Amino acid sequence: MIGYLDCPSGISGDMFLSCLVDAGWPIDELKRAVGRLALPDEEYAIEAKEVMKGALRAMQVNVTAITTKHHRHLKDIQAIINGSDLSVRVKDRAIAIFGRLAHAEAKVHGMTVESVHFHEVGAVDAIVDIVGAAAGFDALGLTRLYASPLPLAEGWVRSAHGLIPLPAPATLELLAAAHAPTRPAPGPGELVTPTGAAILAELATFTQPQMTLHKIALGAGQKEFAWPNVARLWLGEDRHSGPLVQMETNIDDMNPQFYTPVTEKLFSLGALDVWLTPTQMKKGRPATTLSILAPVQAEQVLADTLLRETTTFGLRVHSVTRHEARRELRMVETPFGSVQVKVKFLHDVPISATPEYEDCVARAREKNVPVADVTESAQRTAQELLVQMPR
Repeated sequence: MIGYLDCPSGISGDMFLSCLVDAGWPIDELKRAVGRLALPDEEYAIEAKEVMKGALRAMQVNVTAITTKHHRHLKDIQAIINGSDLSVRVKDRAIAIFGRLAHAEAKVHGMTVESVHFHEVGAVDAIVDIVGAAAGFDALGLTRLYASPLPLAEGWVRSAHGLIPLPAPATLELLAAAHAPTRPAPGPGELVTPTGAAILAELATFTQPQMTLHKIALGAGQKEFAWPNVARLWLGEDRHSGPLVQMETNIDDMNPQFYTPVTEKLFSLGALDVWLTPTQMKKGRPATTLSILAPVQAEQVLADTLLRETTTFGLRVHSVTRHEARRELRMVETPFGSVQVKVKFLHDVPISATPEYEDCVARAREKNVPVADVTESAQRTAQELLVQMPR
């Protein structure tokens, strides 16, 4: 399942959480996810309620920082997240979002990343919002998130450093680093917060996908404007049917450690698939072929990224077509905990179900058992699910 976040009134951390809860993620699951961080209970409170924003019904999640005595550094927040029993996937996403925030704040205030305090985004609020965003993204089975251009407005906001102009400097830095598209806002005020910008910069691709809609979720912001202060999360299946290109380049002189961040960057910019193939070049030199499958409209930005962030001097591009089976992510329960299962459909008939490897690894680590045991148990449960599904 994919999601498209329509942001007519901007985005904040609690608006993103509100969309996830309205999409079907139980508020109790959000509380449990944050509770696994072992933050003191007296530091925060979480509640959810349905509200009206203008003529629109929406979900509103309120995250209240009850005490603000802790001004945490990035290393403190990383330790809190890594010390939890959240899945590796959720931990990695949450830490990556906080890393973006820290780098933006450091650049704005002329300090090192290590010395940044997270008072500017409300340390406790940001932890709840960001860890909740990563956990909810995972729990809903989203494979990819897209987002609309973000509305940026003028004005001023009071911060720990005094009055600062809107859009907030950290918000602008985050959006610039993500090459995010913007548009004029419908009125003054802070519509995009640093936390909201960081979440989308890490999780989203800023384009509207072709998709088959299944559900629309509405998340409400805390502020009242002359228009409905909501974000809309469209959920559905990817129905990309436009022309595709396959891009390839041979590389024989790049540090292998650099392939992982380059691959992640390519996916964030719209690549549908990225893979590496060992090959042999002239004079018998071993090399790696980096291949990308992408929509034709993403060709230029992906080519620029390859030329800028790898050692290659050129790449090959040719048109391709593909046939793709529909897939859905379902959650199954095993003796070791919850595991996501990918169900494959052919002509709308479910034909196979496979456990997600990373979930199996996470459950194995939590229970201190072999990954094979978790995988076998999840596979049996997946087959039972497959048999029960309508055909």
